[in-house]
This record gives sequence, C-alpha cells and structure tokens, in this order.
Amino acid sequence: MSSSHDTAVRPVTEDEIPAWLRALDTGFLRAHEAPAEQELKDRTAHIDPSRTLAAFDESRSHPSLRSTESTPVVATFRSFPQELTAVGGRPVPADAISNVTVSPTHRRRGLLTRMMTRDLTAAKARGDVVATLIAAEYPIYGRYGFGPATWATEWTVDVPRAGLDPRWSGPADGGRVDLVDGAAVRALGPALHDRLRDAQPGAVSRDERWWRINTGDLRVHGSWTEPFYAVYRSAAGEVEGLVSYAVDDTWQRKQPQNTAEVNWLIATAPAAERALWHYLCSIDWITRVRTGWRAPDDLLPHFLPDPRAASVTTQADWLWVRILDVVRALEARTYAGTGTLVLEVVDRDGFADGRYRLDAGPDGASCVPTSEDGDLALEASDLATLWLGDESAVRLSALGRVREQRKGAASMADALLRTSRRPWCPDVF
Repeated sequence: MSSSHDTAVRPVTEDEIPAWLRALDTGFLRAHEAPAEQELKDRTAHIDPSRTLAAFDESRSHPSLRSTESTPVVATFRSFPQELTAVGGRPVPADAISNVTVSPTHRRRGLLTRMMTRDLTAAKARGDVVATLIAAEYPIYGRYGFGPATWATEWTVDVPRAGLDPRWSGPADGGRVDLVDGAAVRALGPALHDRLRDAQPGAVSRDERWWRINTGDLRVHGSWTEPFYAVYRSAAGEVEGLVSYAVDDTWQRKQPQNTAEVNWLIATAPAAERALWHYLCSIDWITRVRTGWRAPDDLLPHFLPDPRAASVTTQADWLWVRILDVVRALEARTYAGTGTLVLEVVDRDGFADGRYRLDAGPDGASCVPTSEDGDLALEASDLATLWLGDESAVRLSALGRVREQRKGAASMADALLRTSRRPWCPDVF
C-alpha cells in the first residue's frame, strides 16, 4: 500500500485528461468508456488544466506493477469561474467546485484536503468572494468551511387529485404556452435566466455550454434523448418562463399512467410558473408530474386547488457556500432592517478568520475588521449558512453552533440577515 508521501497533487496536463476522466468515473462508481475523439475534444476544451487537480500515485509507476499508465490518477478535483447572486440581486465572483473524487484504494490519506487547500488558496488570491459546490454527501465539506446555504425540494403531483379543470386550454391571463425546439430554447433561455438570477438569491450563472448540453446541441455524456420544451409568453408577448420535461410510457389495464419528469423550469413571474405547471398537469395521459429540484417554499402546491396533491418526494441541502472574503460578502448583499453586529468568525484555514463590524441598512452596508468585543461568535461554515438568509441564528444558537456574546445578538442577526423568500439554486454542477 502506498503512503501519502508517494502521491503528488498537482494540476493535470492536457495529455493527462483521459486518465483524469477515467479516475473521475472510478470515483463516482461509473463504468468507464473511453470517450470518442470528438467527445474528448469537447470535454477537454471545457476543462482548464490549471484548475483541474489530480493526485498521482507515483508508487504504481514502478515496472513491477505493470501499470498501463505511467503514473495513475487516484483523485480528481476541478473548479471553474461562476457568479452567485447575493441577497438583493448583486452577483459575486465564486470558485465553483465540482468533479471531486478519491479512488476507494486511496481514501483517508488527506488527498481531498490537499486538493481543497490548494484550490481555495488560489481562489482567495484570485479575489473570489465565495466558493460553491453541490455536496453528494453531507458530512464531508463542513470541515473545509462550507455550510449548506440553500435547500431544495422535489414534489410529485398526483394529477387526478389536483382538482384542475381537465379542459384547461391555456392561461386565463392572456398569456400563452407554446411548444418549442432546442434551438429556440438556446435563443430565448439565456436572457430569461439572467433576469431570474438578477432576482433570485442563490442562483448561479449558466454559460453557453450549459444551454448547448441541456438542449442536445453538445453531447458529452453518451446518448441523448430529446425532451419536450414549452415557453410561456405574457399577454404582451414577453418570454417569462421555460420548461424542459420528459415523459415515460406506462400503461396499466389499458389505461395510461404516464409520468412527466421536469428537467428544469425557470420563470420570472408567478403567472408564468402557474401557467407552466397547469400546462404540465393538463397533458393527456399524464397522471403524475415529478417537479425536479425546486425551492423549498416554491409556489407550486398552492397553484393547485388541492395542494395535498403535491407530495414531497425529497427534501435536502443543495448549494453549499464557503466564505473567502467576509467584508465583500457582507457588503454585497442587502438588508431589510437596520442595525450593527460584530461577528467573531473562527476559521481554522484563515480565509475568513477575524472580527468584523457590520453596519447594515436598507440603503447598503459597511463591513470592516474591528477590535471591538464580538456580539456573535461562529464558525466560518455557519456564517456561510446564514449569509444567503435561509437559516436562523437563533436556531443555530439553540443547537450550540453559534454563541451569543451579547444578549439578543442572535435575534439581531436574524432581523438583519433572514429573507422573506428562501434562497434557491436551480442548478447542479
């Protein structure tokens, strides 16, 4: 068995990307198929080698091991630039982390810690305000200063129970729903999504590649089955909603029992959301609609005459955030109330460690390092959990995760930081 001293962590070269992709599949327990030449070219073009880390087991390069690779990859890690919307709509630069694996033969050797430390150090030096990721497993990332900042909920709608008029033929507000193709989605979607993320705390940026992959124009993960797409236009003709969905083919006793699976649905107005959900529930032969990952306070159940027809299938943490620059993070967002709070942030990795005075109000905020006595002491991971407004400092205090150094500080934090609607990240990355 090799030791950590036999394992080098460094960025990959372009020639090493095929071995990195093999290790990625191994870590995610997927059967590996070497990508075709064009697929490899497309995937390589998307990968920035300088931000694509790998652990190389140099002990296995010995001739006696007869490895087919000179130095096998045993862990993977990749980051890329992203924008994350803060409360109030201001985007902040983020270090988005993905493709994190450690091969089962090399666990518990500190490889993830070495890769994470290297990446976050570079992100801090680059000027990123936060780092982000979607955690496959809950216990892993708290020790690196990440905290769950948004949650997501999936519903299954029992269409016959919903109480909607089966004769529904379109929105009653003068808008309309039309089927479109992938080319239309690529043309209409980016501007719509930008309007959504301008108003949705927790939303992240999507690049052109996202739209190409999610409409089949760029195929990098094997076979592609074309979904259905529908667009909602307001009475004024403005595009306010888009949905992508697939349908299975299930019959029981000569009766259709089909399920519509929503891949994604974005809308910039409640009327658009209502129209698209009603549209999905009105399609002949559809008896169930699975919503995909939605905000935990999504309006969907209350668009139905019987909200109980929408039952929660899954609810889980979603976007995790790591604060790298406390001052810029707290100054980037808006605050409904007015007040002053001194936060004592404990960060063993040093990125966010220190004491900070926040003076916040509806017109803006100032945050500066201070030597004043702290009002509230908390770990960097808990500051990340509070930053987008979803969690309660009072609740974290009851759990022993934040400590009041001044009576009432947790309530003051809630009055400043919490939001009326919950943050939501529509994407996985």
